[in-house]
Amino acid sequence: MTGLLLEDVSIGGLREVSLAVPGGQVVCLSGPSGSGKSRLLRAVADLEPHGGRVSLNGTDQQDVPAHQWRRQVVMVPADSQWWFDEVGAHFPDTAGGQFPAALGFPSEVMGWSVSRLSSGERQRLALWRALVLEPEVLLLDEPTANLDSDSTESMEHWLSGEIRRRQIATLWVAHDPAQIHRVANAHYRIQGSDLELVHGSD
Repeated sequence: MTGLLLEDVSIGGLREVSLAVPGGQVVCLSGPSGSGKSRLLRAVADLEPHGGRVSLNGTDQQDVPAHQWRRQVVMVPADSQWWFDEVGAHFPDTAGGQFPAALGFPSEVMGWSVSRLSSGERQRLALWRALVLEPEVLLLDEPTANLDSDSTESMEHWLSGEIRRRQIATLWVAHDPAQIHRVANAHYRIQGSDLELVHGSD
């Protein structure tokens, strides 16, 4: 198949997780705190050892150098990482000219110090930083957790549009049932060591 495929993936307490994420679709993951949602994303990103098989468009994760895999399969953690003092240092030079109005920043944001950003602003910029890489897969760990309700729905609308337009296969960890209803083509919930399908693609 084209897209992301997990076959019998095991990591931590999760056992033999299998699911498919076609390009342009969002599969949401939910479950109790500590159930393994973030670790599963890290396994897919080749950041943690795991059992089973992960493939992208038929190519096995193990057949691709890790750095090359993570250029195609990009994870946005709940707490984004920033290495330089200035926002723009985290982006290619061309990113500023393409900056989407939906993010709600002035054009001069690329010159801002990272230290002046709120947690919500960092989260929004981390999503744009991921999209600038033109990934084939997005792994989103509660990407709107630090946003208010209005900003959350605005970001959902923008991000969902980008996912469809770019045909990005997306695994999205979420807790809010209303958000899952708005963004998910399919929803899986972690129950113990298993992943159960709550609803499938429309």
